Amino acid sequence: MSEHRRKPPQPQGGGRAAARRGQPGPSSGRAGAPRGANGASSHSYGSGSHGPDSYGSGGDGREYGSRAEARRAAQRGGGRRRGADNAPSGRGRGHDQGPPGKPRFIDYPRVGKYGWRRWVPSWRLVTGLGIGFVGSMVVMAGVGYALVGIPSENDAAKSQNNVYYWADGSQMVATGTGVNRQNLTIDKIPKAMQYAVISAENKSFYQDSGVDPMGIARAFANMARGGQTQGGSTITQQFVKNTYLSQDQTLTRKFTEMFISVKVGTQRSKDEIMQGYLNTSYYGRGAYGIQAAAQTYYGKEAIDLNPSECAFLAALLKGPTYYDPAGNADLDKSATPENNRKLSEGRWRWILGEMHKDKRLSDSQYQTAVSKYPNPQGRKATKGMTGQTSYMVDTAKKYVLNHSNITEAKFDQGGYQIQTTFQKDKVEALAAAVKKIQKSRLKPETKELDKYVQFGAASVVPNDGAIVALYGGDGYENGHFTNNADTSGVPVGSTWKPYVLAAAMQDGVYNSDGEGISPLSKYNGNDHLKVRRPDGSFYLNKDNSFFFQANESERPWGYISLRKAMEQSINTPFVQLGVDVGMTKVRDMAESTGILKGSMAKDLNPSFAIGTSTPSAIRMADSYATFAASGKQADPYSVTSVKFDGQPLPGFAKPRSKQAMDANIANNVTDVLENVIQNGTAKGALALGRTAAGKTGTTDENKSAWFVGYTQQLSTSVAMFRENPEDHRLLSMNGTAGKDSIHGGDIPTSVWTEYMLAALKGKNDPGFPDAVKIPKIHNEAGAPTPKPKPSVTPSEKPTESSSPSPSLSTTAPPSPSESETCRFFCNDDGGTGPGGADGGSSASPTDSTSPGSGGVRGNANGGANGNDGGGFLGGQAGQ
Repeated sequence: MSEHRRKPPQPQGGGRAAARRGQPGPSSGRAGAPRGANGASSHSYGSGSHGPDSYGSGGDGREYGSRAEARRAAQRGGGRRRGADNAPSGRGRGHDQGPPGKPRFIDYPRVGKYGWRRWVPSWRLVTGLGIGFVGSMVVMAGVGYALVGIPSENDAAKSQNNVYYWADGSQMVATGTGVNRQNLTIDKIPKAMQYAVISAENKSFYQDSGVDPMGIARAFANMARGGQTQGGSTITQQFVKNTYLSQDQTLTRKFTEMFISVKVGTQRSKDEIMQGYLNTSYYGRGAYGIQAAAQTYYGKEAIDLNPSECAFLAALLKGPTYYDPAGNADLDKSATPENNRKLSEGRWRWILGEMHKDKRLSDSQYQTAVSKYPNPQGRKATKGMTGQTSYMVDTAKKYVLNHSNITEAKFDQGGYQIQTTFQKDKVEALAAAVKKIQKSRLKPETKELDKYVQFGAASVVPNDGAIVALYGGDGYENGHFTNNADTSGVPVGSTWKPYVLAAAMQDGVYNSDGEGISPLSKYNGNDHLKVRRPDGSFYLNKDNSFFFQANESERPWGYISLRKAMEQSINTPFVQLGVDVGMTKVRDMAESTGILKGSMAKDLNPSFAIGTSTPSAIRMADSYATFAASGKQADPYSVTSVKFDGQPLPGFAKPRSKQAMDANIANNVTDVLENVIQNGTAKGALALGRTAAGKTGTTDENKSAWFVGYTQQLSTSVAMFRENPEDHRLLSMNGTAGKDSIHGGDIPTSVWTEYMLAALKGKNDPGFPDAVKIPKIHNEAGAPTPKPKPSVTPSEKPTESSSPSPSLSTTAPPSPSESETCRFFCNDDGGTGPGGADGGSSASPTDSTSPGSGGVRGNANGGANGNDGGGFLGGQAGQ
């Protein structure tokens, strides 16, 4: 036999087979062990044990007679390696599991299961947890039901006053709803009123349990998405919401309201719930409860309301801001009298239809009720809300509502202390200035054209934003409920020109390589000029005829500096400059100074440069304050702190100022506007006797006139206009005060000067910072190039140029009609010389309308945006 086939000698004691059978080894005393027990692979022949009595034994005590059996055993445990790794302590790798452990209360992860099976809960565990959850919910519901109390409309009726304070901390006025609330028993509430709210809001009122599960689910889902809770609740839930003091939009509040609603539904009769709901609902105009609403809107007892009036009041419950036909544009610019009347009448008619459909009104009753809309009476002044107090309270209230989560209904319940920025002496001085000029210049008793003249004014601290004074109108007691200091719809005319100049100094024109241009740059100031686009073409009207910009007079100014054009308020240079700069840059400049984008004209046509926009007096004063503060802009504010029951509320920190434009650009604008007072259309303001700057503005058909001026200490705007009291459209002031036309340099400047004399009495005159001249002079395309003066020898005499002032290089079409040259804003202040102008735009090319041209006035907030104390912040609204 060959050597390599010879078997090795077998060890004594049986060899491997003996080891597998557990036989003892040789007499040396060392037990035979399988591979892996002395350092070999632990899974070569199954799981071995190190113990002397366990050779070849598996971890569960079984003996495997072969490798195949050991392998199959390991596979049943999830694989040899995996089974060993996943096995609990004491199992695998040949270790004995030992006696079973003490049973666990919750068997998870599951004992005796391996791999993914360990993590699948047993049916016993799932069933137990389910029963436990349901049981705990039942217990929680029982506890919640037991702990909540039933609300009372009598407790909700305990309203308080809101107290407003002057800037110095003294009390201005205490006003609230305490005297405008009275609860009624169900027998004093007309059935028609009860049926109206049932048909409109909760048709199943007499059948439901008082809780709408789907409505609650929608509210929870909406809050989970970060939104507000939604309405659509039952009348029972609405009653609970009216009386629940906390207005926080939280899950805790919604759960509490749900428990209260369930308890009310089980322990109160439907008549008691209806009585509570109608006695605690808010109907607008500060009226809580059906009795106050009946007296506020119709001047009668609730029991005397007819079905048509009941349907009107039920419509208000949808939201009085938008369904009161008197309008609430101070809170939302979309809530105009026209829009509100349309919404109110539509819902009133729908409610009557639902009542008829629900058999709550007979055919004859329905026909009578729907035949005529029940117009409510107008607003009335409440106690203490007279003179300018009413407008200051209005402004401060809007500021609070726009800078907090407080609802108007909650605010009108009272209990708030509001610290304002208004200074009593300045408010009185501004009102006195308006009354003095009114009395001396206007005779509405005898002159028809002096009727319906109104003023709006505001005064703001530069680099701060505090509104220290305003003039909103003749007062609530005189039937004037619109705050003229914070209204939109009155175009500003030529007071817009400084924004065009500032944009030109900052950004330059289309062909100045981005370099700002000097106010000494020259533009054509002649009347009746075509407006050239940067590509060389001209603006056209809708009929494809040339668009012409007009001045007030036909004086041929020729090419004059922008400084001179501002001094005399000439339109044509600024219209062309606005096009050359780009109207978007003009708009952005105005916005950077504090003008709300929502108050700007939407069409950026050439007329945009000369005042088609309609900011409020508050915003114009604040915007010009940016020039006064060397380019630092601060949003206007009217409230410095708010407390509720003595505790301060967040959100009323003073706005921070920011650098809106380069300081030197602002100082150069101021330098140009100083010249307007010293030599131009606002020379009447020289009577102030101190350094000041400002700009006049007058608009198309003389429908409004402005003056906005400032010192370093105070910026003040004054607007004057006539308004039709029926439809709130602007009327022409031609012939008012015995003048052919009223210009910004006339009555508005007189009011401004009278007020500023009093407001700044005893104050120093710091003047303005010096402006560093902007070097780049960039004249309009087509301007003549200055010719060098010829040298003169003793034997020569200089000759005078006999060339006339340059005119347009293009040939104009035939003379346009009046509508082509002066459709919108082309009246101007006369200034100090002939041809002075302070007008707004002439016809806007390709436009059929322009904002403010005889339009209806509204609130100045920009959507929503945000708002300024309503309309002057935004912001908003807006804002």
